[in-house]
Amino acid sequence: MSLAVGVIGAGVMGGFHARLFADEISGARLVAVSDPDPGRAGASAYGAQVFAEGLPLIESDAVEAVLVAAPDTAHHDLVMAAIRLGKPVLCEKPLASTVAQCREIVEADAGRNLVSVGFMRRFDPAYREMKAALDAGRIGAPLLIHCLHRNREAPRWFDGSMIVANAMVHEIDICRWLLDTEYTSASLTQIGDAGDMLLAELHTDRGAVVSVEMFMNAAYGYHVHAEIVGREGTVAMAEPAQVRLRRGSAMQVGYSPDWIGRFADSYRLQDQAWVRACRSGRPCEDMATARDGLLATGYCQQLVEHLPAGGGPLAPRM
Repeated sequence: MSLAVGVIGAGVMGGFHARLFADEISGARLVAVSDPDPGRAGASAYGAQVFAEGLPLIESDAVEAVLVAAPDTAHHDLVMAAIRLGKPVLCEKPLASTVAQCREIVEADAGRNLVSVGFMRRFDPAYREMKAALDAGRIGAPLLIHCLHRNREAPRWFDGSMIVANAMVHEIDICRWLLDTEYTSASLTQIGDAGDMLLAELHTDRGAVVSVEMFMNAAYGYHVHAEIVGREGTVAMAEPAQVRLRRGSAMQVGYSPDWIGRFADSYRLQDQAWVRACRSGRPCEDMATARDGLLATGYCQQLVEHLPAGGGPLAPRM
């Protein structure tokens, strides 16, 4: 039997996940969608049952597994409800708004492995090829990872703390995963007067350094890039564009306007792996766990605290 999935939240992310479960993920069927906006919920439900709130969806006997794409502040209560009922839950980042709430989830999930966190870059083909090259020793010992993360446009209220907690959190997780490491310290520089660019340098417990450029209003499109510099070589992403237009003595490369266009395949692969794990009863090794969600939130909280001083020590908060 296919896995009966309920999606909580029918905004951009929830609506995208709902479509995947309805049309593209094998072994799953979309049975419910919840959102306070009935029109938005209905548009994302593809004929599935519609709920106004997330908790009744979780409690429904028709729902076997839950994807949480509700506002960040609702994540803790929804994930805890799924754990209490023994239902697997895939929660979009962050796992919860505070370290204390994340810790409560980790403790409740101990020995049960019901909780996964939506750090979908772990399933991105480019990152996975980079990790395979690194793990195989093809570039020698890693020394440095260069990362850039540029959005085309961000709301005016997207300040320095949100740049860290809502955007750079992906670099924090993916570089931990690539290097199998934890962070020990960071330096932070806010660039320009607009408050929309941040440069971070994170040191790790294995000696490698992670540099991250965050630019929230890059104008030309959504652009994520990474390169690992090793003792014997480098491995880097190619440009993500699918086509190159040559005309008038010039070549043009297109960029996605947003993260969904760039990482659509990553979301699909992640959701498929989650469904496969739910049906088998065995955790997916590549999926981010509740512990990973706790660590990511902890590092982000420390970085936000260090912003005024320009950096400071980091430690895993467990």
